[in-house]
Amino acid sequence: MKNKILSFVALVLFGTGVTFAQEKTEKFEVKGNCGMCETRIEKAAQNVKGVSSADWDKKTKMLEVKLDASVTSADKVQKAVAAFGHDTPLHKAGDSVYNKLPGCCKYDRTSSKKDSEDHGNHQH
Repeated sequence: MKNKILSFVALVLFGTGVTFAQEKTEKFEVKGNCGMCETRIEKAAQNVKGVSSADWDKKTKMLEVKLDASVTSADKVQKAVAAFGHDTPLHKAGDSVYNKLPGCCKYDRTSSKKDSEDHGNHQH
């Protein structure tokens, strides 16, 4: 009887460990400016199936998401956020979506383009 109980307890603990092992925290930059951006970014991330929480920091421009890695990925979250008008390291928002953002939400999009141009152009 003790062996059956121990086996059952071990099975329950093992099963619980597997569930927790799939939850990951991902952190990446998302372009934005204000509180309206924060609401939009967090909503876009939370709408992705498998995301349990999303928190965007207006000062650091970093989005921290907790997700179930067996259901979704940081790439899928970044794609969803970009679809709402906010550039991420892996996905750029379409111009038509970006242009529909309120004026205060229009962040500087030239920095990533400028950085890639700077690598090819050296000052004399």
